[in-house]
Amino acid sequence: MTTKQKVFELLSKNTGSYVSGEKLAQECGVSRAAIWKAVKAIRDEGFVVEGTNNNGYTLSANSGADVLSQAVLEYELAQAFPDFAHSHIEGFETIDSTNTYAKKLAAQDPIKYHQAIIAAETQTAGRGRIGRTFESPAGTGVYLSLIITPKGGITQPAVITASAAVAVCRAIKKLYGVQPAIKWINDIYVQNEGVLKKAVGILTEGITNFETGLIESAVIGIGVNIKPSASINKSPVKDILGYLTKAPKIDDNPQSDTPPSRAHFIAQIAGEVFKILDEPLADIICEYKSLMFMLGEPLVVHPLIGDEKTAYTAKAIDIDENAGLVVELADGTTKVLSSGEVTLHPRGP
Repeated sequence: MTTKQKVFELLSKNTGSYVSGEKLAQECGVSRAAIWKAVKAIRDEGFVVEGTNNNGYTLSANSGADVLSQAVLEYELAQAFPDFAHSHIEGFETIDSTNTYAKKLAAQDPIKYHQAIIAAETQTAGRGRIGRTFESPAGTGVYLSLIITPKGGITQPAVITASAAVAVCRAIKKLYGVQPAIKWINDIYVQNEGVLKKAVGILTEGITNFETGLIESAVIGIGVNIKPSASINKSPVKDILGYLTKAPKIDDNPQSDTPPSRAHFIAQIAGEVFKILDEPLADIICEYKSLMFMLGEPLVVHPLIGDEKTAYTAKAIDIDENAGLVVELADGTTKVLSSGEVTLHPRGP
C-alpha cells in the first residue's frame, strides 16, 4: 500500500474528524513532507481534504464533489456498500461506450471482472436497444455499465434486466425521494411536471462461453438523465424524455433537497444491483410488478422492433415468474412476451 493509500484510508476512517500530520506520519512511517505530498495527491483526485496548522487534516463528508474518478467512485462505493468495496472500478472522462468496454473486459477475464463498474462523464457512441443511439452529454447524466458473473451462468436474461430496473428504482427513491415507475421491460419513468417521462434506459448484453454455450456474464448498461440537456430537446422522441428532480425537502435539513453527487448516485445504483441479485426471485418479480405502470392498460405490441407490419394491439394483464409480460389479445386468449417492445395504445381501449 502506498503512502497516499494509507493516508486516504486513515482519513476515510475518521471522516469529519481531524487527524494530525504527526499522527499520520507515525502511522505511515514517513516524514511530514511525505504526508503533505500524499494529501496533495488525494486532493488532485477530486477529494476535499481540509487542513489547518493546529488540527491536521480531515476528509470532508462532501468529498469528491461531482468528480467521477476511480478513487472517488471507490470511496463512495465503500461508504455506501462496504461488502462490495473490492469491486473492479474504472472511471473515464470520455469513452465510446461503457457497455462496449465492459464487454471486452468480461470476455477477457470473467473471473477477474466478475463484479465491475465502468462509469464515464460522457459517451461518444452510447447505445440503446437494437443499435439505437443513446445520447450521453457531459454533466447532465449518469452513464455506467456493470459486469456480473453469477455462479452457474445466466439462464434467465430477462430477469437480470428486471432486477436491475428494480434496483435502480430503489436507488432513485432513496437518493431523490421520488417514486419511479417501470415500463416493460427496461425503461424507468419519473414525474416531470405531472407527466410520466423516461429518465432511465437499461441495456443488458450477455457474454457467451462458446465451449459450454452458456451465457457466462452479463453487462448491464444504465443511462440516467439527471438534468435537462440540449440533446433531449433535439431528440425525435423528446416528448417522452425526462430527467430526475429531487423531491422538495420534508424537514429543516438544508441538505435534504440537494441532489446527490453523480459518484454517490452511481455507487448507490451499483450497490443496489449487486445486492438484489442475491435476493429471492419471487420477491424481485413482486416488486417489479408493483412498479409497472402499464398493467391493465391497452398496448401496441411490436414483436419485431421497427416493423410496423407485425404490430398488434393487446392489454397488459400480468408479469410472470420470468419477468415476461402477459398480455390479453382481442380474442380473449393470453400470450407471454419475453422480447419485443410495447407502447401504450394512443387511442385507449
